[in-house]
Amino acid sequence: MLNSKQRSNLRSLAADLEPICQVGRTSVNEEDGTFTQTFLDGVSLALDARELVKLTVLKNAAFTAAELGDDLAAELGAECVATIGHKIILYRYSNKKGVKHVEF
Repeated sequence: MLNSKQRSNLRSLAADLEPICQVGRTSVNEEDGTFTQTFLDGVSLALDARELVKLTVLKNAAFTAAELGDDLAAELGAECVATIGHKIILYRYSNKKGVKHVEF
C-alpha cells in the first residue's frame, strides 16, 4: 500500500511518461466490466519491464478511467497511483532482473 508521499512522487514521475496503450471497447467487456486476457497480459508485461505505466482510456469506452483504475490494479496485483481525466497511472514492483526500480 502506498502512502500519500509515495503516491505524489509516482505521480510526478508519471507526468513525463507517454501512455503505453489505450483502453477501449475491445479491452473491456461492456456487459460485466471484465478485461480481456490479452490486454491484461500486455499491461502486466509492461509493468514487469517498467514498474510505472500510464494508460489512456478512450472516449468511446463504456467506462471511465476512475471506474477502471482500481479494477485494473486489482486484476494485475498493482497499485492505482492516480486517475486523471482519461489517464490511469499504475505501479507494481518488478522482481525481474535488470529492471531499473523506481526510487521513492
